[in-house]
Amino acid sequence: MKKVTAVFDIGKTNKKFFLFDDTFQEVYREYASFEPIEDEDGFITEDLKAVQRWLRSVINRVLQERTYDVRAVNFSTYGASLVHLDGKGEVLTPLYNYTKPLEEGIKQSFFGQYGPEETFTQNTGAPYLGMLNSGMQLYWLKQNRPAIFKKIRYSLHLPQYISYLFTGIPLSEYTSIGCHTALWDFGKQDYHEWIYKEGLHSLFPPIVSARTSIHKVYKGKRIRFGTGIHDSSAALLPYIRSIKKKFLLVSTGTWSITMNPFSQESLQQTSIKDDCIDFLGVDGKPVRATRLFLGNEYTIQVAKLSEHFHLSKDYHKKVRFDEAIYANIAKGLQPSFKWEVLATDTMPVATDIRYDSFEEAYHHLMVKLVQLQVKSIKMAQGHTKIKRLYVDGGFSNNDCFIKLLSRYLGDMKVQTTDASLGSALGAAMVISDKRLDRKFLKKHYSLKKHLPFITK
Repeated sequence: MKKVTAVFDIGKTNKKFFLFDDTFQEVYREYASFEPIEDEDGFITEDLKAVQRWLRSVINRVLQERTYDVRAVNFSTYGASLVHLDGKGEVLTPLYNYTKPLEEGIKQSFFGQYGPEETFTQNTGAPYLGMLNSGMQLYWLKQNRPAIFKKIRYSLHLPQYISYLFTGIPLSEYTSIGCHTALWDFGKQDYHEWIYKEGLHSLFPPIVSARTSIHKVYKGKRIRFGTGIHDSSAALLPYIRSIKKKFLLVSTGTWSITMNPFSQESLQQTSIKDDCIDFLGVDGKPVRATRLFLGNEYTIQVAKLSEHFHLSKDYHKKVRFDEAIYANIAKGLQPSFKWEVLATDTMPVATDIRYDSFEEAYHHLMVKLVQLQVKSIKMAQGHTKIKRLYVDGGFSNNDCFIKLLSRYLGDMKVQTTDASLGSALGAAMVISDKRLDRKFLKKHYSLKKHLPFITK
């Protein structure tokens, strides 16, 4: 039987299962999705019980079939989600959705005790984001559900809870703690003072590195289980393992996240206003990151353009970068789009399409979105001297996006990768001691170099 590492990659929509061989080649995959349920307030959330059943059924089936020799299992999941256990290890609450709104009184109460907000944000590496700060979920429970809160023995972030399902050992882990949670004081390299004052530190198990693994006999087989890892940190790991020089990674999708694992700068209020945050890497070291709701804005604006020009909703996928169109519209390019989820000081009060063709309007849109992306990249870069930029995710295959990005970042070496397995692959790597050579990205990630075009 081929020796493999199994990885469960749990996303908001799709739950994925992968098997990787000892060279990190994918040898098997399967997907699942589950209908959401409602919490006690009627807000949609993850069906945690359905996910639990699927996790166990999949690994049990793979072990029983004996087609592959599973030596290790690890878990990658989205962040900002806590599972609260009682003294018997039973789940006490729904897995609250991080988009669930918190009442304004919670924010006022919190900063009335632990403000000012600006100082707090700088210390914890993230602005106040409501339930997206998982620490606020605990504060909210303590304030609004005191009877339930008193029953909590452990609060585990989702990756560590899934690991706990198989090992029975509750643990905390750096990448989950340091992901815009408002739990961690980056200056002190410890839980923030408010965690101790609220007594929340007693709810968190010991902290370990994501490199930690636990040997366990499961279904009669000795398997090494990882502690789980936050998906953004997992996606960064293959790059860190295989690239020796400093770099930035732009992971694109609904959100465009630029990560700088080499920054030594403190988080200033000016940076925070531009959606700049810090999170913890695999070994508890800070990683500077910026967020941009690029993919969401792109989807909205492209739909409007398609409707305006009476074209199919997928027409934009056929558009390639055209230097002649760019040269024509680039002269005196004025803001034309009113953003829906982004905001700029110069955007008009209403969108004004001044072109006769979809292609021209689309190029205009991409120029403006790429300019916002460049600003986000520069913010993540800060004063760090970096010449390499990697782009993965959905926009890595967008010809207009990449060519414009290469032009506006002419001082950087822009390369794209096909990292559809990024977070799952990172989860497999983090519990492996295998070293990667410099050709790993080229062989496994379809690495492509992009040179800036020159206009006449």
